[in-house]
Amino acid sequence: MTTRVIQGDFYTATGPTTVELHPQALICIDDQGMIERIVEQSATDYAQVVQHAQQADRLLKAADGQVILPGFVDLHVHAPQWPNAGLALDLPLEDWLQHYTFPLEAKYCDPAFASQVYPTLVKELLNNGTTTVLFFGTIHNQDNLILAQECLKQGLRSLIGRVAMDNPDQTPEYYRDHSSQAALADTEAFIRELTDLGRGEPLAPTPVITPRFVPSCTDETLAGLGQLARHYDLPIQSHLSESKWEHQYAIERFGKHDAEVLDQFGLLTDKAVMAHATQLTAADQQLVRDRSTALAHCPISNVYFGSGIMPVKTLLHDQIKVGLGTDISGGYSPSLYDNLRQAVMSSQIRQDGVGPESAGVDDSRISMKTAFYLATVGGGRSLHLPIGEIKPGFQADLQIVQERFVEPTDDSSNRLERLLYQTHRADVKRVIVNGVIVK
Repeated sequence: MTTRVIQGDFYTATGPTTVELHPQALICIDDQGMIERIVEQSATDYAQVVQHAQQADRLLKAADGQVILPGFVDLHVHAPQWPNAGLALDLPLEDWLQHYTFPLEAKYCDPAFASQVYPTLVKELLNNGTTTVLFFGTIHNQDNLILAQECLKQGLRSLIGRVAMDNPDQTPEYYRDHSSQAALADTEAFIRELTDLGRGEPLAPTPVITPRFVPSCTDETLAGLGQLARHYDLPIQSHLSESKWEHQYAIERFGKHDAEVLDQFGLLTDKAVMAHATQLTAADQQLVRDRSTALAHCPISNVYFGSGIMPVKTLLHDQIKVGLGTDISGGYSPSLYDNLRQAVMSSQIRQDGVGPESAGVDDSRISMKTAFYLATVGGGRSLHLPIGEIKPGFQADLQIVQERFVEPTDDSSNRLERLLYQTHRADVKRVIVNGVIVK
């Protein structure tokens, strides 16, 4: 049964370099929050569908100068780091973790602190057109459940991981799992608690197996997390070759690269999403492809901490799943619009190099269409969810955006490019998740 019809111009990506415009189409949404039908202007029953929706007070029409887009999918957010967004980004990654990140995350042992932070974070993500988020939480189960409750309350589709980190050589005594047994037991408890919390909810949060990254976990914990992922058939998230420091750490400790280490412990799977991947070798990329693992490109964060630029074009050409992430707070902005733009800029830097003694890499430049694909289709496919596309059988996760500048002579491609470059938080007028208006 159709419960809502949305009328307006909409764009949806159909591939890494292709986007379709559907002028004044009707998006028909059923009572489960799914898109059941797209009615084009040329359809014989177009006027009838509009009339019936109007009579039932179920028609939402995008205003003149507004465009409908899929809701964005953010594949990498550290929820507890929101208060630090924009701080200390001039430090090396390892110093930033020890002096800013770990002290902040330790504060979430107090549920009252989490209750202050998470409502503003969830609201800000929705206000920027993001409708699905893959979250890192903390080691504290109670605060992770507060995050889940806030996502349910505000209508954000979420996947949430309880962070495991027990290596005393790389994590501070005041903020770590004090044994592998504790890390694994608390992770399993969180899986059950989050499952119970979401039972019967249309936007039930998904638990995610979350080793913080290779340096922060002992071998026993990495192996145990791999076993939990298999036992519960859950998604996995972590960081993969984010920086030269992290990449070298894995070599010194294991005699192999990050990707090989994660694979050794059963953590590089087709349900895994690994962030950054700026230091992957050709062999690492092949392993990621063989395991059908997805990668989260975090272009703003990588400018500060990544020691490189993800080879997005090469990865997509090799049929590797790639989506986009803000990486709060290594990334200062909660907006995937900002990251769309940075993704294009970073690819140009990768192609051109940074000076006369630094040659670039040919054929690295991506277009804004590709960046749009990453934020929508790429994210949905990385999570194995029917999101990120406007077509029948997909969740009705949408945003309605006000165009700032309209040039009458623009073709559909130029119009989209102008829209994505110019859109900011205030231009996102409506956000719809699972067919429900949440903004």
